[in-house]
Amino acid sequence: MPKSSAQRQAAYRSRRDDGDGDYRLNTWISSATHFALQRLARRYGVTQRSMIERLVLAADQELLNALEHDTPEWDHYFGVTP
Repeated sequence: MPKSSAQRQAAYRSRRDDGDGDYRLNTWISSATHFALQRLARRYGVTQRSMIERLVLAADQELLNALEHDTPEWDHYFGVTP
């Protein structure tokens, strides 16, 4: 008996989850952001996923460089509660 779309999707996600720490992101973005992401990815010769990862990690690193360790701001950024 053929599988339903939901069954095929569940099987795909099960195979995709290989335990390497990847998370699924499903969201809507503006058309301006979509086209900017396409341009950036094409400019750097990477996938859109890779471009998003680069941008987020760069922004995170920039913020981390501006924060002092063991301060309330550091703890707040990491969601540490006293």
